[in-house]
Amino acid sequence: MVTVHAVAQSGFGKGTNELYDKARPSYQPYVLSHIRNAVKGESPLNIVELGAGTGIFTRALLAHPDWASSIKSLRAIEPSEGMREVFSKSVNDERVTVTEGTFDTTNVEDGWADLVVVAQAFHWCPDYDRAAAEFARILKPDGVVVLVWNLEDREGASWVAQLRDRYESYEQGTPQFRLDLWRQVFDTPSYQKHFKPHEEKKWQYKLTSDLNGVVNRAFSKSYISVLPDEEKAAVKSSILDIVHRGDDLVWVDKEAGIFEYPYRTLVVVASKRQ
Repeated sequence: MVTVHAVAQSGFGKGTNELYDKARPSYQPYVLSHIRNAVKGESPLNIVELGAGTGIFTRALLAHPDWASSIKSLRAIEPSEGMREVFSKSVNDERVTVTEGTFDTTNVEDGWADLVVVAQAFHWCPDYDRAAAEFARILKPDGVVVLVWNLEDREGASWVAQLRDRYESYEQGTPQFRLDLWRQVFDTPSYQKHFKPHEEKKWQYKLTSDLNGVVNRAFSKSYISVLPDEEKAAVKSSILDIVHRGDDLVWVDKEAGIFEYPYRTLVVVASKRQ
């Protein structure tokens, strides 16, 4: 059985993940507070983070005042060896371990977790029913699943919409978040048996970036990182043209080349049925 998408395997393989860790944004403090308020268990909490990547979400969680003293143990699970290597270098906390695994094969014991969280990864899930069954198995009776995504906000500025139109043309049929395929999980027998109807919350906000940051963000995408060099050069040229044209671009410090980068975050919370 194929448990990791081929583009994810190659696009997030060895040698690509330092750029990913540098280019991808962290999570806003109020998003992390919202997640803490959604968890019903008493501190200290056991957390399973699936698709933990290079540790961007993990580091934000560990540093957040609502979470810093609330964590008993965090088990990060990530199928990519390259990402696990960067995770191990970037996360230094005795409460945290990182191991190989997938959405439906976590190797976590029954009823261990207060929270299962998937940040920026659940759209890669190949079998939603098996994943929902695994989430239910490893969660405590009052446990919750949280899915969270950061996304460049095409509604926030014309240049961002143009940017996304350009690089999304290379998606190669991959199951990207924007396609909403991940929502199929809510219709699966395992989800409906084990979980209550989910809740969602969205935020729109502005980060700051420069031209290199925009290029790196695009090149951190799995389907861009696997392109031949000639295609990558064409993508980069298009990005430079779009940003230089700057439709709806808002400068923060034009002399320093710093501008607003519109973003949005979605958090999905699903509570286990008792």
